[in-house]
Amino acid sequence: MNFATKTRFTDQNLLVNTENLQKILQCGRVTAIEIGTQAEARIQVGRRVLWNVEKIKKFLDLVSE
Repeated sequence: MNFATKTRFTDQNLLVNTENLQKILQCGRVTAIEIGTQAEARIQVGRRVLWNVEKIKKFLDLVSE
């Protein structure tokens, strides 16, 4: 088993990568990136892209009916 399959994410994670964002949102890559971008949650450190989970949660609360 490699490290990626052992990685766990919880509500306590401040930032997640795009792959874990897809898992949290239960959607594809394009949709996850679109939601993260609209939520202004994208953080870039060098070449690495991370997403602010708290901003995404707040965004989804605002846009949900």
